[in-house]
Amino acid sequence: MKTIDALFEPFTLKGNIVLENRFVLSPMVTNSSTEEGHITQDDLLYAKRRAGSAALQITGAAYVNKQGQLFEFGFSAMDESAIPGLKKLAQEMKSQGATAILQLTHAGRFASHALNRDKTVVGPSAMKLQSPFPHEVHEMTIEEIHQVIEDYRRATKIAIEAGFDGVEISSAQRLLIQTFFSTFSNERTDEYGSQSLENRSRIGIEVLKVVQETIGQYAGENFILGFRATPEETRGNQIGYSIDEFLEFFHQALTIASIDYLAIASWGHDVFRNKIRAKGPHQGELVNAVIYKALKGKVAVIASGGINSQEKALEALEHADLVGLSTPFITDPEFAEKIKEGKSEEIQLSIKPENLEELAIPQAAFKDIVPLMDFGESLHKDARDFFRSLEVNYKERAVDEN
Repeated sequence: MKTIDALFEPFTLKGNIVLENRFVLSPMVTNSSTEEGHITQDDLLYAKRRAGSAALQITGAAYVNKQGQLFEFGFSAMDESAIPGLKKLAQEMKSQGATAILQLTHAGRFASHALNRDKTVVGPSAMKLQSPFPHEVHEMTIEEIHQVIEDYRRATKIAIEAGFDGVEISSAQRLLIQTFFSTFSNERTDEYGSQSLENRSRIGIEVLKVVQETIGQYAGENFILGFRATPEETRGNQIGYSIDEFLEFFHQALTIASIDYLAIASWGHDVFRNKIRAKGPHQGELVNAVIYKALKGKVAVIASGGINSQEKALEALEHADLVGLSTPFITDPEFAEKIKEGKSEEIQLSIKPENLEELAIPQAAFKDIVPLMDFGESLHKDARDFFRSLEVNYKERAVDEN
């Protein structure tokens, strides 16, 4: 096992971008932007309070178009009206020397806010789903797929103009790019269909291609390109795709895009300890270990999911270059600092109402996020229940805005 010092060794991510420690503030939407997806003062204060929490910081999901909007009161990267607010957000995130990344996302059939608003969502194939209420998934046309790819191009340019140090393309579980790659959700028969790995990979490769082109055209040579993904998909004994298929896709992606890091993400408890479930040569091995061995020296690997203590951070770093946390930085922005100072026993994973102001947590926050917190259980139950209680404050917020 590595020592605490390993968590605070500098890491060269790209060119002259040297991270002063191995901690990453992973994506976390606060549900505190405007209805139109613009940054609010609450967003800025929240980011400022955590500006010193980790050397690399990644925003919550910024949607590239309305159909892909995952969370209500999340923020947008879909047109130039978002740039002034995003510019302020980037400045706050970087105010203590951190490297700031804007995550770009289309949630596809998982776009819960788009579903509640439009009563339908889009995806690779037509489906009838029952949760959270009976609804249909519209099968995207070729023209709609091409438009989404262009939306990513535009959103990347917006990130550059807003002053971010990089972008992250999210293909984590259930998001649009991932559902095209999955044989569970992709039943198409055209060039984006499930008949071959090449076809299932196509939308992800084409998105990364236009993002890289945009970076090359408008950004400096040190602009970062990250990718967030779930390396294996299984349902019981069924396989949506294997880790070997994912690695084949990712190696292909590296031939058309200069990807600087891969963030491993999924749902569940202690995700960084997930083991490969599919039959084959890697069955039973740690997902992170297989990915790290395959990609070490090619891209930085970020472990995430359930890391909420010094011990877990060190365990995760055995098979990664960086360790990502999201919910622990909500209740304790000094999480990493306390470890460095030998005060890990003082880390706070609970919260009281009187802590909101000091932690710069909006009175109306996390209404769509608490169910995801429940999956991971990185925060104590009393903290999750407290955040659940904040949902009532959205009614007061609506009155204030009107």
